Amino acid sequence: MLKSKLHRARVTDAQLDYPGSIGIDSELLARADILAEEQVHVYNVTTGSRFVTYAIPEKRGSRRIVINGAAAHLAKKGDVVIVASYVQVADRQARGWKPQIVLLDSENRAHGKHPADPGGG
Repeated sequence: MLKSKLHRARVTDAQLDYPGSIGIDSELLARADILAEEQVHVYNVTTGSRFVTYAIPEKRGSRRIVINGAAAHLAKKGDVVIVASYVQVADRQARGWKPQIVLLDSENRAHGKHPADPGGG
């Protein structure tokens, strides 16, 4: 099940010479209920590329979204991405499951938080 989503985050930096991961403002991690080191899927809205990595916290309030390591070939500064995490739950839980979805503006400020995905994507 979809657990968390940061919808339309803007990449603020990409660092090829780094061992991997995506750095995300720790405030945004908390709002979306994404843990440090949690596996995340990144969907690049700008290019259509997709990759899987893990989240690391950036400075709280920095609004930074930093693509690190080899994934820097798949997302560049200025690209718009969706960051999603998933969880396995029992069938009973799945029927009433509500993911944490945080909508972001072009400067990575949260402008909405929805307990369910209104558009399916």
